[in-house]
Amino acid sequence: MELLTNIVGYGAAICMVMGYLPQAIHTIRTKETDGIALPTFLLLGMGSILFVVQGLLLHNWPLFITNAITTVCSAVVFGIKIHNDFGKKKQK
Repeated sequence: MELLTNIVGYGAAICMVMGYLPQAIHTIRTKETDGIALPTFLLLGMGSILFVVQGLLLHNWPLFITNAITTVCSAVVFGIKIHNDFGKKKQK
């Protein structure tokens, strides 16, 4: 049962990172953030941060590493989104 749990956990980790990374890479390359809903991305980022804490508390390194990566991706996209949104308001 422990093996199955680990396989599922590593599968989830791969899916999470592969889900966040393309968005972060695309946003870094294009600086386009119009299609990104800020509240949704904030909640996803907060969820990742909380999972980082949980991973540390449980000494669950796959959970910690996966969500550390997704937290960084969220922070980068969030930073670009804020920069773009405030930049557009200043231009108007």
